Amino acid sequence: MPDPILTTGLARELYAVAKDLPLISPHGHVDPALLADDQPFPDPARLLIVPDHYVTRMLLSQGIPPDRLGVPRRDGGPVEADPRTIWRLLAANWHLFRGTPSRLWLEQTFRTVFEVETPLSRDTADEVYDAIAARLTEPEFRPRALFERFRLEVLATTESPTDDLSRHAKLIADGWQGRVISTFRPDDVVDLEREDWAANVARMGELAGEDTGTYAGYLAALRSRRQDFIAIGTTSSDHGHPTARTIDLSPAEAARLYDRALRGQTSAADAETFRGHMILEFARMSIDDGLVMQLHPGASRDHNRALFAAHGRDVGGDIPQATDYVHALRPLLEAHGMDPRLRVVLYTLDETAFSRELAPLAGGYPALFLGAPWWFLDTPDAMRRFREAVTDAAGFYNTAGFVDDTRAFCSIPVRHDVARRVDAAYLASLVAQDRLPYDEAVETMADLAYHLPKRIFKLDQEAGS
Repeated sequence: MPDPILTTGLARELYAVAKDLPLISPHGHVDPALLADDQPFPDPARLLIVPDHYVTRMLLSQGIPPDRLGVPRRDGGPVEADPRTIWRLLAANWHLFRGTPSRLWLEQTFRTVFEVETPLSRDTADEVYDAIAARLTEPEFRPRALFERFRLEVLATTESPTDDLSRHAKLIADGWQGRVISTFRPDDVVDLEREDWAANVARMGELAGEDTGTYAGYLAALRSRRQDFIAIGTTSSDHGHPTARTIDLSPAEAARLYDRALRGQTSAADAETFRGHMILEFARMSIDDGLVMQLHPGASRDHNRALFAAHGRDVGGDIPQATDYVHALRPLLEAHGMDPRLRVVLYTLDETAFSRELAPLAGGYPALFLGAPWWFLDTPDAMRRFREAVTDAAGFYNTAGFVDDTRAFCSIPVRHDVARRVDAAYLASLVAQDRLPYDEAVETMADLAYHLPKRIFKLDQEAGS
């Protein structure tokens, strides 16, 4: 066994290599209005609690409903409006977060972003709240100032093809030097099971100037909107499907299915088929226009139906599920997996697939790269297990570096820091076992933290090149 003192020393040296490198955030869900408007953050609760479904979900599990945490209701009904009351409720239940990444991220955010050293508890709730609130009134804590302080070289937000991209247009018009780009996320015009699918398709057609009453017009609208995204700097698309299934329908079969969908005559099986087929269509579009494809399968969305009925999507009601990749992705990989023009970054919520399916797939197809552990797996322990499971078959250079995938803007540097520490510890263990020379570990450390995500997501070149 390696000497733990030696390994710890090596890990600290390797972490120092990456500690001050710029941050590449190629996929996430920060609202671009935050940076476009550059207004002061409202208060600690609405910044750090209300939009964070990691936090509200844990409290819900202990019987504290989102209404009491200020999470808006779908029906516009009353919810707790006093931010200090919301903050005190979190502090009174802070023990629920012991050992969780949510607590790690929040405590590090308090300390490193807001310079608040007082531990949060029921007794210190107001002290911590007041300290953070005071910081939020200072110009140095406005969104653009924090963006620069975080050393964010690029931040990708995520928008639908139904978005007019006005916030991104404002960022460009302002001439601010921060690089904020979008990600093309077409799920709401692809998933036939969404209650608003038809309305979304019509809206996309209006923005694209295309008739989406036909399948050909639908595809034309998607291509047009992709070009609109590319024009504001977008380099990737993102697809969050329940499964990884891909299927290549003939144009006539796809058109008939689309026509039935417009008439409201499709089943759940039809919806799964259409989603799977559209992955092939998007792969073909990516080959043409150069966008990197990201696949985020494996979430059973809105599993908590009561939570969805009250508060809508993305409030903590989703659950991971077992996911097949070997058979599900075969149509896509047989058609395009060897094409050097295609780049697919694949994520999972099912870590049982790390070594059994994902690493061998990424190690066997040039078009496929493994995305970082995300969502329920974006924890120090799971990130370490990811490296241990996939490196044998995929190495480091078939992985895409770290992707924070967060809505919580102020936690971005903390999440990247945690990932860099995890990778430093793993590389140090290889050096201590004489499995990797130290100089190569140093180079790999910088690649994982900075160079790989920048290259794989085409952030070092123009989209489409």
